[in-house]
Amino acid sequence: MAAAAVGVAASAVALSTAPVPRRSTAVAAPTRPAADPEPSGGATEGPSALVVGVPGATPLGSRPPVVRHGPRVGNRVALTFDADMTDGMLGNLRSGRVKSYANLRILDLLEREDVPATFFLTGKWVERYPEVTRRLAGNPRFELANHTYGHEAFTDDCYDLPRVAANGMTGTVARTFQAMEPYGGRQTRYFRFPGLCHDPTALAALAPLGVTVVDGDVVSGDPFATAWEPIVRAVLDNVRPGSIVIMHVTEANAAMTDEALPHILAGLRERGLVPAPLSEVLAAAGAAGTSPGPAGR
Repeated sequence: MAAAAVGVAASAVALSTAPVPRRSTAVAAPTRPAADPEPSGGATEGPSALVVGVPGATPLGSRPPVVRHGPRVGNRVALTFDADMTDGMLGNLRSGRVKSYANLRILDLLEREDVPATFFLTGKWVERYPEVTRRLAGNPRFELANHTYGHEAFTDDCYDLPRVAANGMTGTVARTFQAMEPYGGRQTRYFRFPGLCHDPTALAALAPLGVTVVDGDVVSGDPFATAWEPIVRAVLDNVRPGSIVIMHVTEANAAMTDEALPHILAGLRERGLVPAPLSEVLAAAGAAGTSPGPAGR
């Protein structure tokens, strides 16, 4: 994320300037979120019915559920990568101060080892990197999700991120779906707030869009990390069956992630844990760790 993070923080849409052919989307229908059986999850149940056909879809007009992890059974975990892009980051690219906010080494490794992952894209990142977005959409092991249009905060005091106005909250998320839609692939209705910062007003703004809010229970701390070892420890010390791991694909703002990722994958194998698309982790037995999420994170 663009500013200092919660491990995720600071790193959710006009069409891309490079339109691409639309691909058909073949995804499993989501299942109804369920209450978290663990007392520590602090979960209560979400909406009573979901729109069938697209992972993460919820009834239009309903306050979205907030998911922190999947069921604590089996051996699946979700690796998620945020692709932040702010006006300041675009300025850095234009001025030459930063070479890239798209870490292709991460994609190379995931593709080489056939590792599934879910990417939370900002609309401005999609527009800046249409070819990389096309690459993500073209991989059947990758899912695409929404991370706002310009990575603005939805609450005050969210890691120094610029604040989106209350009347612009719905639009910034809708605009991002519009930016991603022409690329096809495994698109979802999952959404992640910048900085994981949300409150009742922010959640209410998403009700017209029929989304599921995805936080995460394993924060890698990769934004602005200066060494890869702490990232590996943060993930492997906390990962469990059903975990949602939060990392970044933004290279300049998360320069150590590609070095940490091989060690994370090796550690998951040693623990008998298998990366899977987010939709499969959450659908394993209904999404545990689910809450209406009145409080920000």
